[in-house]
Amino acid sequence: MNSKHEHKIFSHFPNVAFNVVAIAASKGGLNAISQILSTLPSDFPAAIAIVQHLSPNCPSYLAKILKYRTRLRVKNAETGELLRPGTVYVAVPDKHLVVNPSGKLSLSDAARVNFVRPSANVLFRSVATSYQRRAIAVILSGKDTDGLLGVLAIKKHGGIAIAQNEATCECFEMPKAAINTGKVDFVLPPNAIASTLYNLVMSPKAA
Repeated sequence: MNSKHEHKIFSHFPNVAFNVVAIAASKGGLNAISQILSTLPSDFPAAIAIVQHLSPNCPSYLAKILKYRTRLRVKNAETGELLRPGTVYVAVPDKHLVVNPSGKLSLSDAARVNFVRPSANVLFRSVATSYQRRAIAVILSGKDTDGLLGVLAIKKHGGIAIAQNEATCECFEMPKAAINTGKVDFVLPPNAIASTLYNLVMSPKAA
């Protein structure tokens, strides 16, 4: 990444090691998401983007639920808004959530990936290419293998991958698929994921 590009997308973030945490979950993921977000402080200096597999035919109340479980700002993601630290952006039903190199969000009607939209792979890949070594991907409880290819993209670009451990998962398929790539850096229960995220983000910024 050249310095001009890096300054453009990172200048509005604090001087910390990681700027974006991308979280993906499906079946059984709400409790894990809630545990992680409830532990993070209101001044957490990274943005958080969340994809939860949802029915395309029903409104999502995920953002409203999470608002009562965290001190962070929580909102449904909107096209054109700029990622901000201390804010949680929730993917809306039937739209892929994409993070662009400008740091702005896009909601996409592109084809389903792994039969789902929003897709973890789409989010993780976009975060990987846009934020590279300053990106963290987290895969929580869920069915099927969505997120596997996204984890590979995160690692290819120098980021960190975290998966929920089997003992705390309602459905271990998504984390297991990611772990089986051999690229996951941490396999942890949700409470330990939260503390690990904080420690990683707050570590000194890489040169």
